[in-house]
Amino acid sequence: MHPELMALMRAQYGLVTRDQVLTLGMHPRRVQRLLRSGEWVSVRWGVYALAEVGRCAATQRERRLLVDRAASLQQRRPHVMSHDSAAYELGMAILTPPTPLTHVTRPGLVGSHVRRDVKHHLAPYRSDQVVTVNGRQVLDPARTAADVAREHPLEHGVVACDSARRMGCTLDDLWAAVAPMRNWPFVTRVREAVELSDAGADNPAETLARLLVSELGFGRPQTQFGITDGRRKAWCDLRLGRHVIEFDGWVKYQRAAQGGVALAPAEDVLWDEKQRQDWVCGFKLGMSRLVWSDLWGDARIAALARLRREYLQTVRLYGTSIDDLAPFIIRGPRPHAA
Repeated sequence: MHPELMALMRAQYGLVTRDQVLTLGMHPRRVQRLLRSGEWVSVRWGVYALAEVGRCAATQRERRLLVDRAASLQQRRPHVMSHDSAAYELGMAILTPPTPLTHVTRPGLVGSHVRRDVKHHLAPYRSDQVVTVNGRQVLDPARTAADVAREHPLEHGVVACDSARRMGCTLDDLWAAVAPMRNWPFVTRVREAVELSDAGADNPAETLARLLVSELGFGRPQTQFGITDGRRKAWCDLRLGRHVIEFDGWVKYQRAAQGGVALAPAEDVLWDEKQRQDWVCGFKLGMSRLVWSDLWGDARIAALARLRREYLQTVRLYGTSIDDLAPFIIRGPRPHAA
């Protein structure tokens, strides 16, 4: 392979455009041979990658990064990555829309249009909102969260705002990003997403679970409720009165080799989980558990009915005040592993 071509591909995350290849003197028939042999793969029309680059894009985020970067290479006008595309570059956790697009923003009047799976946003932004990530210019987490909230339904925006806050954005940062959008389309949805955000959610599932619990109408649940007896500690995902709600993701029962986070066999994880639940409920707390499927469709309606029933049973048994738990409550944020 031509050394200048290899250097260019390394500088572009293993990507190269057809125009760049031809400019370096490669004949179109050789390009076709490389594609037919599987040495190269087509990421999108007119953009190629080494086969190993395509194979290494194993996760949904990695695949979108590859496509977004390929689309960016083809843009002829100056731009920054924004919205979902910026979120992936920044490492923010967001919900995947039904029809993913590459998002780029250019200064100019407010407006947007889609061309070949790329959404061009002609929206103003400040120079201090542009950050460089992996050598690429993207809008910062606060502006990105606001953009995602304007672009998608409310739950997408809340997930993005929660993610931005986990990354260190303050509420003031988010409101500062929203301030210039005063008359922009869907800005009301952005304000709602910021107002509903909470830095205590560890992941999108916990954000969605919090929104679900809030739908019960008994107030907003506390995130990361910590309790200890002096020997053992536990943090529960959500607390409403004396009722705690835990979200169970499949990954915590799977080993790393299967894409999970479990450090022990699934049966050991389940046994530890049962002992933990018994210990938590020993403080006269009720508990409900949610899984991903509970958050959507008809299962969501059933989950709401079950949560309401379980919460009210806890109220009948123990009331709602946790004043008696004051000596056992852990103050301050939950520590995270480095």
